[in-house]
Amino acid sequence: MRSVMKGELDVTRGFIEEMEFCLDCQACETACPAGVKYGILVESTRDYISRGRHDRWNTRILKKILLRDLFLRRGRLEFVSRLLRFYQRSGLDTFIRRTGLLRLFSKRLHEIQFLAPRVSRLPSSKILGSPGELRNNEKYKIGFLTGCIMDVAFANINVDTVELLLYHDCEVIIPPTQVCCGSLLAHNGDMESARDLARRNVEIFADLHLDALVMNSAGCGAFMKQYGDVLKDDQEYAKPASELASKVKDISEFLLQIGLKLGDGSAGPFISKRVTYHDACHLVHSQKVSEQPRTLIKSVPTAEFVELPESTWCCGSAGIYNITHYDTATQLLDRKIQNIRKVRPDVIVTGNPGCLVQLQYGLEKEGMNIELLHLATFLRRACCA
Repeated sequence: MRSVMKGELDVTRGFIEEMEFCLDCQACETACPAGVKYGILVESTRDYISRGRHDRWNTRILKKILLRDLFLRRGRLEFVSRLLRFYQRSGLDTFIRRTGLLRLFSKRLHEIQFLAPRVSRLPSSKILGSPGELRNNEKYKIGFLTGCIMDVAFANINVDTVELLLYHDCEVIIPPTQVCCGSLLAHNGDMESARDLARRNVEIFADLHLDALVMNSAGCGAFMKQYGDVLKDDQEYAKPASELASKVKDISEFLLQIGLKLGDGSAGPFISKRVTYHDACHLVHSQKVSEQPRTLIKSVPTAEFVELPESTWCCGSAGIYNITHYDTATQLLDRKIQNIRKVRPDVIVTGNPGCLVQLQYGLEKEGMNIELLHLATFLRRACCA
């Protein structure tokens, strides 16, 4: 990768395919004894390929439509999400799925439609209100990023996260001008757009004097923890970006740090239920957060925790990888589903929206009736239900 970017090796088709084939799950960082930061290397290389227009024209169009045109403009994302919600609620979505109409055009297109997340009734940014400041007993001053996909398709998880923080005596600040963290753009070769979004978030959050910026999306949290590296060459933003990055914490890190408060009898929803945990790649490999979620789950006395074999293996979601490399992603998902069968859980907990969509797709394909929850929802039920 370094030789290519130095001009010592040509950008060949085989090299491009290798860079695109990589999941960017960063399991290699966990395995590498030298601690090579492979994630930032592959993202920089994808950016180099994209800027040189070496990638395929259809790949460029897909990235432009799915990523840049949506995530750089919040209003556009909300508009598209409203259209998708209308399609999903109108009955047309159900009709096309059940009849298999898309198979007439492409078997893969038929399968990919099931990977579209269900759009929430309202974005979480609107449910949580404006100006975006919620108070309880104010022991901790917390910033919260509603995100992009999380905001429009997983609004309930954002609401659960904020309720959980309020229950733990936090003042939660949700700036209405915040933007997408930039992770999806960075992972898929548009580092400059990702830096623009990072600068805007640094401007918005840096001067709030936060105790922590709490995240509930593994990919978003991992990228925001890299803001210092992403903007290290920017004289104006390098220092505040590094300071903000040092305050970013996954919800599991923060709650374990301050101490989880379980309400009296509130763990009732999990009585006699077997609970397992799937590690999101950008949580376990990028952020090295693995024991914290497990410790929190095990602290719920009425839930029986069972370890998932190969829990740190990627489920195949990997941003938009399950769309661009559907067959490979499905092989990974099938292996994950077989491991789930081995432990027979009642509940699967994870910490990333992509994992939730991918795992739900796999469970439904196999007809497995297992409840799938984000960690924030699981803990909100255990603490605040």
